[in-house]
Amino acid sequence: MMDLKIVYMVFIGLNIVSLGENLLAQVVTDNAVQIRTIAVAPYGIENNLKLSGIYYDLANLLIAESELNSQHLIYPYARIIHELKNGKTDLTIMFKYKELKDHVIYIAPLPTLHNVVIGLKGVRFKSIRDLEGKTIAYLRGAKFSEDIDTNNKIKKHRITDFRQGIKMLARGRVDAIIGPMAPILSAADSIGMANIFDEPLYVSKRTPWLQISKKSKLRLNVNKIRAIFNNILTRGGLRKLKHKYRVGELVESP
Repeated sequence: MMDLKIVYMVFIGLNIVSLGENLLAQVVTDNAVQIRTIAVAPYGIENNLKLSGIYYDLANLLIAESELNSQHLIYPYARIIHELKNGKTDLTIMFKYKELKDHVIYIAPLPTLHNVVIGLKGVRFKSIRDLEGKTIAYLRGAKFSEDIDTNNKIKKHRITDFRQGIKMLARGRVDAIIGPMAPILSAADSIGMANIFDEPLYVSKRTPWLQISKKSKLRLNVNKIRAIFNNILTRGGLRKLKHKYRVGELVESP
């Protein structure tokens, strides 16, 4: 009888410990800055559960210097946009989107990126009009060019990542791919297709921004975060990360 009582007490004790650990984990999560980085290499890279990338590392550096706790995941564009609206994501780095203008606070800009449309060698597009009647691979959830987005004569095939789009291009399933030059080249290099492209057509310039959801449950000090982030940029933090991930300035501009 005594043995059963001891077993019962041990069982109750273990459950209390487990409950306490779960509550502590929940408190830590509730007080952690929820960061989401776009699932676009080389900005956000997920490789065998290991997360990295230019914007991923940059956001982590910001959080470390801000002395904040965080939970940092890599998500597709569309999911980040949705979570910024409802406050599940606190902070991200990505382009401005019209549907987010009433839902986020824009903290600080990063250097402007040039978006391109690029085809296979031997297929060069000199203007957006050249794309009419063609099909381009277009990253799901992204918006790279209003002129192309609103042109119904240009067919858009939505893709989950640039590697998928490049493979479709190589197989002739699409005529071109659109996006910032750096991630397109990074994706092509990762699958051994870095030399399949002709000259790019530059179609737009977009500026990535550090941004915070207005529905964030955390009272983040916007001015402090802006100052720390700008200091990181001023002292070359972004430039070092571009070098780390082999992204040269030449792929960023015409």
